[in-house]
Amino acid sequence: MKRSSVSGPGDAPLLAIDGLRAGYGQVEVLRGVSLAIGAGEIVALLGSNGAGKSTLINAVCGLVHANAGDVRFDGRAITRVHYKRIVEAGLIQVPEGRKLFPNLTVRENLELGAYRRGRARRAENLERVFGIFPRLREREQQKAGTLSGGEQQMCAIGRGLMSEPKLLVLDEPSLGLAPRVVDELFELIRTLNAQGLAILLVEQNVGQSLQIAHRAYVLENGALRFSGTPAELLASAELKRAYLGV
Repeated sequence: MKRSSVSGPGDAPLLAIDGLRAGYGQVEVLRGVSLAIGAGEIVALLGSNGAGKSTLINAVCGLVHANAGDVRFDGRAITRVHYKRIVEAGLIQVPEGRKLFPNLTVRENLELGAYRRGRARRAENLERVFGIFPRLREREQQKAGTLSGGEQQMCAIGRGLMSEPKLLVLDEPSLGLAPRVVDELFELIRTLNAQGLAILLVEQNVGQSLQIAHRAYVLENGALRFSGTPAELLASAELKRAYLGV
């Protein structure tokens, strides 16, 4: 497996995963995964359905028990730390399917993002989110369950930003969205990163992910098969055919 540098000499990665094994009951899904994300990077995690992408990020975020291996975030060991402590440290996941509270308003959903982290600056951060997503301001008192798919994704990302993330994990953010909305979403991800936010992007939209990512990892059957820059991935005909579908 080819590896790429994630930071300068002497710089520790923001997130470092070493030999991570995890699964469900007796079923092991991850088989010794190691990867790293540097501060200010967009890193894409690619792979087909069932490759183990969601298991990986859920294990990192404390939602799935890690059977072996080490995870360090911002210099701290978090391998088997409770997910609440991981949120408080600034590792924030925007889950697949948005997971909004449909009967709460847009504002209420956003404010819940500051429950564990960012509470002291909740009003300031809410204004920032409304500045990024003007449509959410327009629908501030609307029930989240009545929003369009794109608006729900805005609300889910906005809720994540309310937690003042150091690393934002986006799990399949483009799933089920119209092409025009997907284009807007990827431009938003690029903009957030330009403001200094590190992002782990878990996506099946390979083409657009590689357009904005600094580096990418390809996961297959719970193990990493390749890592490198987008140019390195796209230069391999075998990888394009076997893993990337492009």
